[in-house]
Amino acid sequence: MNNDDRIDQAIEGQLSDAELEQFQRDALADADLMTAYVEKSSLHGQLMASSDDLVRLLEMDDPVVVSTPKRWFSAGIAAAAAAIVATGLTWIFVEQKSGPKIKAVATLEQAEGCRWAGSELPTAEGSRLPAGTLDLVEGMATLKFDSGATVTLEAPATLEVTSAMRCRLVEGSVVADVPESAHGFTIDAPDLEVIDLGTRFGLTANQFGGSHMMVFEGEVEVRKNGEETAKLIREGHGFLNGAERATMNREIERSPAAHAVRARNGWLNVSTAVGAGKDSFMRRGTDSSMGAEPLMMVKHTDLEQGANNERRGILTIDLQNVDRTQISDAEFLLDVEPSGFGFSTMVPNSKFAVYAVTDDSVDRWQEDLVVWENAPAMEDGSVLNKITQQVGTFQVLRGASAATQIQISSPELSEFLRNDANGLVTFLIVRITSEHNTSGLVHAFATKEHPDAKPPTLSLKLK
Repeated sequence: MNNDDRIDQAIEGQLSDAELEQFQRDALADADLMTAYVEKSSLHGQLMASSDDLVRLLEMDDPVVVSTPKRWFSAGIAAAAAAIVATGLTWIFVEQKSGPKIKAVATLEQAEGCRWAGSELPTAEGSRLPAGTLDLVEGMATLKFDSGATVTLEAPATLEVTSAMRCRLVEGSVVADVPESAHGFTIDAPDLEVIDLGTRFGLTANQFGGSHMMVFEGEVEVRKNGEETAKLIREGHGFLNGAERATMNREIERSPAAHAVRARNGWLNVSTAVGAGKDSFMRRGTDSSMGAEPLMMVKHTDLEQGANNERRGILTIDLQNVDRTQISDAEFLLDVEPSGFGFSTMVPNSKFAVYAVTDDSVDRWQEDLVVWENAPAMEDGSVLNKITQQVGTFQVLRGASAATQIQISSPELSEFLRNDANGLVTFLIVRITSEHNTSGLVHAFATKEHPDAKPPTLSLKLK
């Protein structure tokens, strides 16, 4: 990548953290590179501020020269337009004379730890946005529409900006704050539309089908696809199009070989898909088993009204064919996946604990029968310390990528595995961090039923 490309990508926020750090070091050591970066950054900012003038000038047969305090900009906005084309920023202003003008309808106000993929629109903070698609892979981003409505995207999410009064959530979660000036602001989902009446609400389009919406303040109207009548939803209430367990009876094709025991570089990987392995989660107040779900959902709240949202993960990995006395090191691996329930905005960066169950009789729990009331190694929702030991903790950041893999390694984990008697090792996954709203995010991790991601896995280093 040449320096011109690096400058453009630095301005547009397209460099990774490592690439940006290296670029900054190079710029500090190279005066010419630093000068080029400063000048192009300034040019970009002034062009953003002069976008309306640029569009008018591009329509003229004989563009006038617009003078500015910067001598390198004195060639005029028309010449600057050519520079934009050369640097790949054409989409900001340029239009075809025979077509409609490209009009910005929103501003990307904040981009907290964001990583983007396949976005049609600019992704640098402060960018003006016309109609188009944003594809957020990691982080949280806030859009301010010209109508006054504010929409926060929570990764992973794909949003289509349509106009100052409308957008479409293709997949993922958003939280919208809509003032009176934007009364009627609408967010479409694949299976419904939400029409705001001056309020604050959250909307999720679930990757496994079905959307859900929660009103935090005020009221909204929800209309399902194919229906003419809208339903009024008031503060504190929600709308679920489909059920949490909609995937329960769905047949999922997966390759058994993908999760088989395999050796590589002295490490042996064993997942819950091998042998007598199993994985599930329990939800307070629910008497149905979640053992066939593609996601292990975990949540914690200290809010009394959200007590039935509490969830714990449970899993067992079969090590009966492994000489456990030869384990010198071990890693516990979990793939983070979007749950489609709750909102990152309502919960901070979240800490989790992994508990190993030391009572071998617990290993006999049944995947198709386990529920909150009969949950192994738990009593009244609390982990039983006398038959468990904490073997690790981890953190999931707000807006974490779906591609995030949790890796836990500790002396306690390795010792627990070496001392296990029956070859079946059981773990509980508990979120320690609470939330400030009952609509806080439900975290999720892939299970052996997930069609794409890896199930819970132990990676073992043998002597």
